[in-house]
Amino acid sequence: QLQLVESGGGLVQPGGSLRLSCAASGEGLDWDAIFWFRQAPGKEREGISCISASGSNTHYADSVKGRFTISSDSRDNASVSVYLQMNDLRPEDTAIYYCAKKSTFVRTVCDVRAQSMDFWGKGALVNVSS
Repeated sequence: QLQLVESGGGLVQPGGSLRLSCAASGEGLDWDAIFWFRQAPGKEREGISCISASGSNTHYADSVKGRFTISSDSRDNASVSVYLQMNDLRPEDTAIYYCAKKSTFVRTVCDVRAQSMDFWGKGALVNVSS
């Protein structure tokens, strides 16, 4: 059974850091790019980062580039953990953060602007406040 479970959210002061985790399990993950999205109160959901199915390439939205880093453990067909290291957090980073997966024909690329994710996690709240 496919699952995406986020963890690591919480309250942090501006300028601080957090590391989110996404534990993905299920079949066919070898061909899935993994994405991080976020949705702030009153705003549309925003794709912020992705890592290709091969794990060799990443992509970031301009809003987080240089501050956030996506990475993953070595994956097998049935499980992978993907991380989002968030540094220099700002109040505008406050949002619910979701991981999602998207099947791909090309294992070595991903684009954070991709639409139509196949499956979503339930989200983790990140609150940046003093």
